[in-house]
Order: sequence, then structure tokens, then C-alpha cells
Amino acid sequence: MKFSEDRISNLAHKIWDALYDDDLADYPDEAKVLLGIKSALTSYLKTEDEIDDAAREKIATLKRGVTEGSREWDILYRQYYDEEARRRGFS
Repeated sequence: MKFSEDRISNLAHKIWDALYDDDLADYPDEAKVLLGIKSALTSYLKTEDEIDDAAREKIATLKRGVTEGSREWDILYRQYYDEEARRRGFS
């Protein structure tokens, strides 16, 4: 999923605020923590995109030519996505 830098920053601040407001974390260096949260979000989203690409590529290489948006395509996409996610330890 493609997120802008502003969106990732916004999400990082919301996570930081939730952790702080619920007294789950108290860090002396807010900037360092925000940078870590942004890095984790970016890494997560990148891996999710790679899994999506791998599932789509696997479907595209099928000889029977499954059309995107069809019920069969959706089923195969979910199956291949889940397999790739498990392979990467992402699920």
C-alpha cells in the first residue's frame, strides 16, 4: 500500500500519542522514537507491497489467463498472498 511521507508521519504521531496517553511508554527522546515508528511502518508497508506483487505475478504466470477481478482471481490472489506472507513470516 502506498502511503505518502506525510501520512506515515501522521500515523507515527498517532501511535506515539496512543502509547504516551495510555501510559504504555515514556521515552525521553520523542524524535528518536518517532523515527523508529516511521521506520517500522515503512518497512511493514514495503513488505506488504512485495507480497502483493509476488501474488499478482504468480497469477499472471498461469497459463489459463485468469482475469483480474474475477472470482477465481480473487481466490487465487488470497491463496498466493497468504502463502507468500507465511513464507516471509508476515502473517
